[in-house]
Amino acid sequence: MDDTDNQELIDRWRAGDAKALNDLLPLVYQELHSVARRHMRNERANHLLQATGLIHEAYERLAGGHHAEIRNRSHFVAIASRLMRQVLIDHARTRLASKRQGGIYLTLSEAANIADRSEMDVLTLDDALTRLSEFDHQQARIIELRFFGGLSIAETAEALGISEATVKREWSTARVWLLRELQTATP
Repeated sequence: MDDTDNQELIDRWRAGDAKALNDLLPLVYQELHSVARRHMRNERANHLLQATGLIHEAYERLAGGHHAEIRNRSHFVAIASRLMRQVLIDHARTRLASKRQGGIYLTLSEAANIADRSEMDVLTLDDALTRLSEFDHQQARIIELRFFGGLSIAETAEALGISEATVKREWSTARVWLLRELQTATP
């Protein structure tokens, strides 16, 4: 199938045809799997989710909501990437909450080797992106699409409906801001 077929399925799904999402998924699965692998690279080694599970959780969220704003394949992948990020953030928050409530016990070796900060890093990154979004929503979306979604400059421009030059300029500025924020958040 080509992009025209993908667009037809997206249009049908936007119009309320739930079966169209089921038909679209196999056509974009490899791309979604690449996005999920990029997300999982930043997670701890013993994370309960793997790339396939992350795709399925994002799919459940896509299927459960009505996403009339999705315009095309690139935008679909961008939204799926955002949902994957949210799934990982929700998992990290749940894990940290259960640790605070005594639901997960650390062994002495785990406590001595506090290298298990990856879920905190995800939350720190999410907090930084939330702060960025408060004063520059477009830069936050560009970071999200480029970093987490793995979209190219052209795909990001298409997904956001802006020029490639704007994406390049905003990407540069947002990366510098994000790096500074993450460095100041690191103890």
